[in-house]
Amino acid sequence: MLTEERHQRIIDLLNQESIVKSQELSDILGASESTIRRDLQELEKAGMLDRVHGGAKLKSDLGSEQSMIEKSIKNIQEKQLLGKAAAKIVCDGDVIYLDAGTTTLEMIPHLAGKAVTAVTNSVHHAAKLIDLNINTIILGGKLKLSTKAIIGTTSMEQLRQFRFNKVFMGMNGIHAEFGLTTPDPEEAALKRLAIQHAEQAFILADHSKLGKVSFTKVTDVEQASLIIDYCPKELLDGLQQKTSIKEVAK
Repeated sequence: MLTEERHQRIIDLLNQESIVKSQELSDILGASESTIRRDLQELEKAGMLDRVHGGAKLKSDLGSEQSMIEKSIKNIQEKQLLGKAAAKIVCDGDVIYLDAGTTTLEMIPHLAGKAVTAVTNSVHHAAKLIDLNINTIILGGKLKLSTKAIIGTTSMEQLRQFRFNKVFMGMNGIHAEFGLTTPDPEEAALKRLAIQHAEQAFILADHSKLGKVSFTKVTDVEQASLIIDYCPKELLDGLQQKTSIKEVAK
């Protein structure tokens, strides 16, 4: 079994049991205890679990998420740079998808005067877009109070009908091995579908999201290009091998 496959099986087991013993993992995965110990060390370093005596437990904050207000006051300058850079990619005639989030929100002022159609799952984004006289479609569905994102079955069904030239979204975690991740499975499903229906997908994220892993995988890093403020050298090579990276702080 490949290392990545073992890692995924370990996380799957933790999601089911919350805590697992090294000996049990060794028996289930057919790997030596030394290999399992090394796997657990790597997964802990990636922020996926916490090691305990004789095994590991699911990281307690893996599925936690800050509110829209809490996110909005963090890394403001970086988000503004990312939004401005991402908006330059948008061309007249494009149909774009703007994911709910404080970073994609910073794109909107720079879309003024562009002849585009924008689809979003954010009430806040939709209001800002309409103020700029941008042709806007807002997905229907369940409103998530903490992030003001629209999620759920209705939004998924509606999104399946659309195709996009470009999608732009935020992400809680960006990791070369574990991919693009976010805390909420329903939001992850919506993000995944939008990426699948796009000619081009772009992830807007400041450096604090790089090398991090959240609860639910959206897709592999290879499925989207990254627009970031900058990337630490120790992470750059691994990510560049899998996707294109635009650093806007340079």
